[in-house]
Amino acid sequence: MGLRINDTVPNFTAETDQGTITFHDWIGDSWAILFSHPKDFTPVCTTEFSAVAQLSEEWEKRGTKVIGVSVDSAEDHRKWKGDIEAYGKAPAAFPIIADAGLEVSKAFDMLPAEAYLPDGRTPADSATVRSVFIIGPDKQLKLSMTYPMTVGRNFAEILRALDGLQMSGKGVATPANWVPGEDVIIPPAVSNEDAKAKFGEFETIFPYLRKTKAPE
Repeated sequence: MGLRINDTVPNFTAETDQGTITFHDWIGDSWAILFSHPKDFTPVCTTEFSAVAQLSEEWEKRGTKVIGVSVDSAEDHRKWKGDIEAYGKAPAAFPIIADAGLEVSKAFDMLPAEAYLPDGRTPADSATVRSVFIIGPDKQLKLSMTYPMTVGRNFAEILRALDGLQMSGKGVATPANWVPGEDVIIPPAVSNEDAKAKFGEFETIFPYLRKTKAPE
């Protein structure tokens, strides 16, 4: 069975282009984003890694570590980063896990247990390794997204989703298309009296849909 929201994510020890890590220890008390790729030196993935590099200050503001995983060697990752940085015009300071044995890809249910990498493989042999996992400081999965080979990920949306998850930790929910600064939703389980005490003024649109200013 695949990982579900609020499951504790697998812990593992793996080689990266920056040395060996143990995943839960690497996360520490931070939020974390694990984003996976089927092969180094591929076009869509290069643009995506560049986008992650360009957002380094945004990840830091949110107390979030980012880490890639690709089913190639750490040496290949180090070489590939030259292209990533040239395309994105930003340093790719985050680590990339070397998953040539597919242990991480299988642990996160991106590939079936029987999957293997044939000689002369192509990205199609690891095509489902195109996922994003947002993980909380409690090491639990908060959100996941999986993309096909041909659609580049929108990291602005991933950043927005991260903002929504961090906001929801303050006891609220976020409406469709929410961005920071907009009103949030008071959960139905919170009574009007408790909502008044906790949030102050709020707008009742329907008995089950109430909006208030986002908590600081």
